[in-house]
Amino acid sequence: MPLPLRLSTEVAAALAARRPIVALESTIITHGMPWPQNVETARRVEAEVRAAGAVPATIAVMAGEIRAGLEPSELEALGQAQGVAKLSRADLAVCLAQGSLGATTVAATMICAHLAGIQVFATGGIGGVHRGAESSFDISADLTELSRTPVSVVAAGAKAILDLPKTLEVLETQGVPVIAFGQDEFPAFWSRSSGLKAPLRLDSAAAIAAAHRMRARLGLPGGQLIANPIPAEAEIPRTAILPVIEAALEEAAAQGIAGKAVTPFLLQRIFEMTEGQSLQSNIALVLNNARLGAAIAAELAG
Repeated sequence: MPLPLRLSTEVAAALAARRPIVALESTIITHGMPWPQNVETARRVEAEVRAAGAVPATIAVMAGEIRAGLEPSELEALGQAQGVAKLSRADLAVCLAQGSLGATTVAATMICAHLAGIQVFATGGIGGVHRGAESSFDISADLTELSRTPVSVVAAGAKAILDLPKTLEVLETQGVPVIAFGQDEFPAFWSRSSGLKAPLRLDSAAAIAAAHRMRARLGLPGGQLIANPIPAEAEIPRTAILPVIEAALEEAAAQGIAGKAVTPFLLQRIFEMTEGQSLQSNIALVLNNARLGAAIAAELAG
């Protein structure tokens, strides 16, 4: 049976011509930012990818199909929709079978990008091991997906609300290459510094593309995580953001918020407590990741 996959005209033409393509997730639109900043940011990210010489493929599930590449009207509708399902590996097939509207997380975007033949995906930050996971067992499916699906994911590290040392440990156990771009330290989303050394470092898009190709030649499953630090002028220093994160985590625990509701709640509270600075930093790092993703995709296409 044919895949429930629809490519936009632009993405289909780029695949046929072997032009560089960068996949983009949709939960950043539906769950990561408020309207209208979410749609404005999505358009800016797509424009950044195009300016860098690649084609953007924002991915979502609509009317029983995986859409790889959204038309402007579809992007606008998604940004204002209510009750959009947040899709990971476990939810993707059910949402498609029911014909529901769904936004893809890192894990689901990787799956869909691979089905569409797209090798590079740029996002904000990946999910990981939540604090207190030793009792809650709350670990994002993003980490397992990175070990399964051969897509290079460009992110500003893992979200700083997570347990970063445990996240790196799980990635190592899963055999996922964690490559810091241009620095030795693993970045922490809003901050360039996490206090943790990155397992690997590469300094060019060409080197990252070469590593991607070599994994394919060796028959190694899974992708690679490219940890791209936020631009220095946009970062919130680690010493400034950590107390805010701790306060937001305490509020989430007090209100009994768990599971998929945790990350949107924390991001909203951190946005409020930083008076919007966290959102501006988030936008800057996503744009920065889009530029690097486009450069890697260009190397792979070349």
